[in-house]
Amino acid sequence: MVAAPSVSKSKTAKKQFVFNSGAHILRIGTERARNLGELLQGVRTVPDSSIFQHMFQTLADHHYIREGFSNDFAHWAFFSCNETGLAERLAGIDVREYTSIADMRPRIMLILEEYFKRHPQSAERQSLETFYFCSSDTVVIPTAISARNLDEFVQGLRRVSLHSIHYHFINARLRIKLNSNDFSQWLEEELGLGKLADQFEAIDIYTSTLEGVRRQMIKLAESESSRANAA
Repeated sequence: MVAAPSVSKSKTAKKQFVFNSGAHILRIGTERARNLGELLQGVRTVPDSSIFQHMFQTLADHHYIREGFSNDFAHWAFFSCNETGLAERLAGIDVREYTSIADMRPRIMLILEEYFKRHPQSAERQSLETFYFCSSDTVVIPTAISARNLDEFVQGLRRVSLHSIHYHFINARLRIKLNSNDFSQWLEEELGLGKLADQFEAIDIYTSTLEGVRRQMIKLAESESSRANAA
């Protein structure tokens, strides 16, 4: 007798998850810094999209470099200004602790201001390279991949490009005020998987490549699916 195929007990969402990708058009602003003092002035005045660009968006470039720094401000302070202590403080900002750019901006400013109090000469020292404040416009690129349940969601994670992982996991944070990411929001709101959503949110974006983030999400989602099917 042939055994009946197993049927997934994964809940079906009312609203499907549509995997999108994003292309980023970089815009160089008028603000620039030739020393750390000018960097502080720029941080005070540039638009939120610029802070997001230099703190979040560039994680795709920097966060997999173990000996490097996770944001552009720290990277520039180290390589162009030779201020290792300041670079380490700026790199120590955990972007996951903030729910808005309005909260994050004063933290960056405070680190710079406190550093200048201890090292006043560093504020006016000429940098090796000029820092250009940038921001980016995201062009949303739809894919043909979607999911209505957890199993389809896992298959989608396997198939989409890393650009899609970046768009939904990192770029989404500016759209939803840094509170979460698109994956976690859908898992909680549509599938009622709050615990899995929290596990996704807890993934360390500093110590993993985007491919590593993908693998961790797949592993967590597959474990949840196995528990649901075994129940």
